[in-house]
This record gives sequence, structure tokens and C-alpha cells, in this order.
Amino acid sequence: MKILICEDEEIMLTALEFRLQRQGLQVVVAKDGKEALEMIEKEAPDLVVADIQMPHISGLQLIQHVREDMKSSLPVIVISALEHDETVLEAFRLGATDFITKPFKPNELILRIRKAFQDIELSES
Repeated sequence: MKILICEDEEIMLTALEFRLQRQGLQVVVAKDGKEALEMIEKEAPDLVVADIQMPHISGLQLIQHVREDMKSSLPVIVISALEHDETVLEAFRLGATDFITKPFKPNELILRIRKAFQDIELSES
């Protein structure tokens, strides 16, 4: 499985990349929303983990582009330090698969990624 991590905080990006690779996942990274959209088209990941607040294109705009412009059901897990209910609701309204509030434990993200893949397998059966 190939995961795209889109995160503008270098330390967080590196930590997530390392942890997911240790789980046997193939990881590609993007440092902003614009780069993430390019990587989605170029790399065809199986799942995207994206921060809400990113330069150029926000995580919410990324979800909207994937769902509306690309007509894709690509799973998108959103991570954010924002705890505003409106932001969470907007992410789900736009089609986010899941939402995790920073700070979080890496194992929590790994569990949510596995759940997203299980949900994909169930919907395909």
C-alpha cells in the first residue's frame, strides 16, 4: 500500500514517514497542498494523510479537489491542531475519511490507516 503524507512541518513529516515505512508501507511525501495534488496524480497513492493548514492549498481544498474535480474516492485522513467543530464538520462534509487532532500518537494514525484499508476492502466485496 502506498501512502501520501502531506505535512508542512518537517519534523512531523519525517517522523510519520519513518513510522509508516517501519510498518511496511510505501510512503511518498509532499510539503504543501499544491505538491500533494501533483503527487496524487503522479504517484496514485492508496491513501492520503493531509494536514488541514498547509501552504498554497489547504487540506480542506485538497479534499474538495480530490472528490469534486478528480471524482475520486481516495481515502483522505486529515490531521490538524485545530479543534474547531466547524473545521472537523467541514472536512467530513467535503469527504474526509477520518480526522485526527494533533498531538496524536503514531500508533493511532497507523490504526486509522488500517481501518480505512479494511473499509475499502469491505466496500469492494
